Amino acid sequence: MDQQRILTILLNYRTPEMTLQAAAAALREMEDLPGELLIIDNGSGDGSYEQIRAQAEARGWLASGGLRVIAAPVNGGFGAGMNTGIKAGLSDGSAPEFYYLLNSDAFVQGSTIRTLRDFLLQHPGAGLAGSYVRGTDGTPHRTAFRFPSIAGEFEASVRTGMFTRLLKPWVVAMDLPQEELQVDWTAGASLMIRREAAEAVGGFDETFFLYFEETDLCRRAARAGWRTHYVPASEIAHVGSASTGMKAWQRTPQYWFDSRRHYFVKHHGHAYAAAATLARAAGSLIYGLRRLIQNKPQADPPHFLRDLILYSLRAMAAPRPEPSQETRPASPPAKEQK
Repeated sequence: MDQQRILTILLNYRTPEMTLQAAAAALREMEDLPGELLIIDNGSGDGSYEQIRAQAEARGWLASGGLRVIAAPVNGGFGAGMNTGIKAGLSDGSAPEFYYLLNSDAFVQGSTIRTLRDFLLQHPGAGLAGSYVRGTDGTPHRTAFRFPSIAGEFEASVRTGMFTRLLKPWVVAMDLPQEELQVDWTAGASLMIRREAAEAVGGFDETFFLYFEETDLCRRAARAGWRTHYVPASEIAHVGSASTGMKAWQRTPQYWFDSRRHYFVKHHGHAYAAAATLARAAGSLIYGLRRLIQNKPQADPPHFLRDLILYSLRAMAAPRPEPSQETRPASPPAKEQK
């Protein structure tokens, strides 16, 4: 226990070159920290696993004993991939004291990993800690959040200063804190989790393929008595959406709608989920009117409102059994993204 070992889990989905860059940056910092780096190819099916393993071997990373590469048979999404790493544990079969989750398009800066670990060591009630995230161009990314709500859904879609000021306590994406702050949830691109907190919640809920999985994880951790903190002294440079292509979406994929609905139904029930959708649709309609009158830019992917309404109507007409509040149990190997 004295060593306070860290298992850094780095997920790859069809971005092998970027994953190797992220691994190189993480390994530089891990040289001075007890623990290992685990790269998981999340069912890429494009030769990524072989390429990463060959490059890791050529660079001497495998021989050093500080890095392993695992191939998951299928891509079950971000949470499933991280669960694979959590289940795998350290190479000697033991569980580390801390899990550090890192995106394949995220590059640690300076003492990123150590800062998060030391913060958790100094704050026994904190179970999760996330980093300040900036783009590779230096642009800050919002990564300190409140939990989604009906009011938050309306504010996010209406995009109007008057409503943002009125609904400030429910705005999901917070103004970036300059100092460490307890938050509802933070991004999984650079997130450290205390082992006891991971065990308390059983890892990620693999029902979420992509999106809302960190939100759900932090919410369940809070219910189990573990706090989540935003720690700006820890920093990463993040490309963003390298695996999902979100920035260029021409249509919102169904897995986003699936994850959103699962989150609201799981934590608030069907009626609340329906009300949250109505709030989002109402905000989108108001913003649509502003676009017509004030020539505002398009903010959502094409056909978003129509897709949201049709998806919700289908879900209400043919409700599927909702999974239990428990996640799938976390225990040894085989799944990413974001």
